[in-house]
Amino acid sequence: MTKLSLQLILLASALTVGPASAQTLRPPSYPLVTHDPYFSLWSNTDNLNDSPTRHWTGKPQSLEGVVRVDGKAYGFLGAAPTVYNALLPTGEAKPYMAQYTFEQPQPGWQQLDYKAEGWKTGPGPFGNTPDARTVWNSSRSDKNGIHVRREFTYDGKTDPSKLLLAISHDDDVEVYLNGVQILQKKCCAGDHIYLPLSAEGQKALKPGRNVLAAHCVSPVGGAIIDVGLVSPAEVPTLTKATQTDVKVTATQTEYTFTAGPVDLKVNFLSPLLLEDLEVVARPVTYVTFNARARDGKAHKVEVFFGESGAVATNTAGQGVVTDAGQSGNLRWLKVGTQDQPVLKKKGDNVRIDWGYAYLAVPNGAGMQLATGSLESLKQAFAESGKLPAGALGGKKGAAAELALAVNLPMGSVGAKPVQKYLMLAYDDLYSVQYFGENLRPWWRRDGKTTMNELLQTAGKEYNQLRQKSTAFDAKLRADAQKAGGKEYADLCVLAYRQAIAAHKIVASPTGEVLFFSKENFSNGSIGTVDVTYPSAPLFLVYNNELAKGLLRFIFEYSESGRWKKDFPAHDVGTYPLANGQTYGEDMPVEEAGNMVILTAAAVQMDGKPDFARQHWPTLTKWVGFLKRDGFDPANQLCTDDFAGHLARNANLSAKAIMGIACYGQMAQALGDQKTADEHLTLARELARKWMQMDDLGDRYALTFDKTAGSWSQKYNIVWDKLLGLNVFPKEVAQKEIAFYLKNQQPYGLPLDSRKTYTKSDWIMWTATMADSERDFQALITPIWKFANETPSRVPLTDWHETTNAKQVGFQARSVVGGYFIKMLESRIGPGKAKK
Repeated sequence: MTKLSLQLILLASALTVGPASAQTLRPPSYPLVTHDPYFSLWSNTDNLNDSPTRHWTGKPQSLEGVVRVDGKAYGFLGAAPTVYNALLPTGEAKPYMAQYTFEQPQPGWQQLDYKAEGWKTGPGPFGNTPDARTVWNSSRSDKNGIHVRREFTYDGKTDPSKLLLAISHDDDVEVYLNGVQILQKKCCAGDHIYLPLSAEGQKALKPGRNVLAAHCVSPVGGAIIDVGLVSPAEVPTLTKATQTDVKVTATQTEYTFTAGPVDLKVNFLSPLLLEDLEVVARPVTYVTFNARARDGKAHKVEVFFGESGAVATNTAGQGVVTDAGQSGNLRWLKVGTQDQPVLKKKGDNVRIDWGYAYLAVPNGAGMQLATGSLESLKQAFAESGKLPAGALGGKKGAAAELALAVNLPMGSVGAKPVQKYLMLAYDDLYSVQYFGENLRPWWRRDGKTTMNELLQTAGKEYNQLRQKSTAFDAKLRADAQKAGGKEYADLCVLAYRQAIAAHKIVASPTGEVLFFSKENFSNGSIGTVDVTYPSAPLFLVYNNELAKGLLRFIFEYSESGRWKKDFPAHDVGTYPLANGQTYGEDMPVEEAGNMVILTAAAVQMDGKPDFARQHWPTLTKWVGFLKRDGFDPANQLCTDDFAGHLARNANLSAKAIMGIACYGQMAQALGDQKTADEHLTLARELARKWMQMDDLGDRYALTFDKTAGSWSQKYNIVWDKLLGLNVFPKEVAQKEIAFYLKNQQPYGLPLDSRKTYTKSDWIMWTATMADSERDFQALITPIWKFANETPSRVPLTDWHETTNAKQVGFQARSVVGGYFIKMLESRIGPGKAKK
């Protein structure tokens, strides 16, 4: 982009958006560092200094910031996570040994004097999740579960009233202290929770020998049991800088603070410019500090920034090691685990524990780097404006106790702003295992580029990327506002970074783009087709190569012969291991329809049928399945699998009809008019039959059984409008929209008549079916209201309750890329895509 074209974009965007572009939506969570499912940090409070920064899963991964003005320190970024003194540490803090048995023990197993004969001894925690150190696989037929005993010594110093029971359990658990029951709890706490020690437990605790005993059963799904006793530690606090503003744009989150007489702006930029694949695949976030005096006088300003070693670990107790170096004008620190178990963990609520987190800064007068305890580094800076001197590399310790830090002197700051920046980066070495082969991230696909070289490139492009990102942010908002209004634009801005960061870009063994999603807080699958389907509109709009990258591995899975069924797989594994489907049940009609529809969309965006031609035999097999089994689906799951199985699902049938029509449209693009006519005619005949079989007068039913009072969002029909297929008469969408508008709740349109919860991505698709702007806005406004008012302060959930705006499940998922479907409408369809 030339300097002139950049200026024109900025000018045009300013004229288009005008004052109405002001950020008024309060995000449920604020994106700070957003690159992939492992390098993804957020702030879950409106003020940046009110809480620790967290990985999207909710685990603290602390970034902390302090500004000193004329010797007085103010905290502006993060807050120290709660620190616990361990009387009996959990596995989250350090490994431990315990007695356990899978057999039913003799009575009295909870007592201190019980003789645990025949029990085994092994390292805790126990379970089948990545956090477990001893495997425990439970099942419905296993009524015994696991019994665990941990003996410990209490010196009598800690006040029992301050003790907490620290526990992670899945599913039902009962816990005893010296034979006294202190907890009985149903279901699950996958993450550790901290519960006050009961009055009975406080009385049961005695100086000298004690035993903490637990029994856990897990009839379905994951299994974990980890128990300990801890007490909160006191942590010094700093005076807080006063936050006066926060603005979120597509690629940036910027905070403004006052610290005494000085204003400080802190900008987090993840330059996810989708049209530039090399930049969007680069795992580097810029943090910019801009200080100026409000009173016109000169003030000495210094900035501290710290990054916890937990950014590079799954749990805070894992051992890490630091290193330091220089790349051209940049100096850097890095931290990573001592063990480096590359691609050894898989699953959902899991963070990376291989590779290295980097903190890099341009060299400058007075700039200091240091490693050590984040709290001690921060306190040293607050007191003296200096960081402790000492060796930077080779330090070892627990992740929670070892951090990277920099002191950035801003000098004498007056009315003229002073600006400095740093970079946060992550080198994961290898990103995905693809049918047994470990694949590097896209940015180092040649195996030669190093992180040192990447940081130098990123540093040189700092000013250019800030300008490009600012121009892009303005244009995205303007385009979204033109397509769907201000509230719609707010939602697209909120969804943009989240949708991208739930993916990883790698090169296939043949060098093609593979774009793997992760099912965040769903089941951890990688490359799930029915997650790709709602996510795709964002990538169809901004980079069709990435849209095709969402599909290639599913084609390859079938075409390689590894997947032998006549419909596509649900997924290719559990993130980050893409070695074959791991989901326990197929979604035949769902995934066949998804793959055919999205291939047709990619073909239209390409303006040529090459991608379809490359996979035509596979597409032909899948559409054959849809013709045979798609119209009146048997009892099966669809993408809304949380709602359970459904037979004769009318919305799923509509997807099959769309898939058949899309195949016909692609055949036409390939010059096969006979096949095109055959499939488009069949699709229109099936649509008429669908209308007759599903009609309930004022709407169409949930299933062809036409249960009285039933209905559902028919969001799959949106492709009829977008792709210009002309399969369903317009009256279908018109009738449905009119019914939906009468059945909304305060926070959105329910997914269907069975429950009051909804999926916000599907509401966006449903709203796009509307012919009038008024109807579109009527469906969008409750989603905006949900995002703005939800009490669930997590990266945007796509599954919420329409009556109270609370999260039902899921968070930080890529499917919010589906919000961009209204923008896609103006760019896709015959004659549109290549304009």
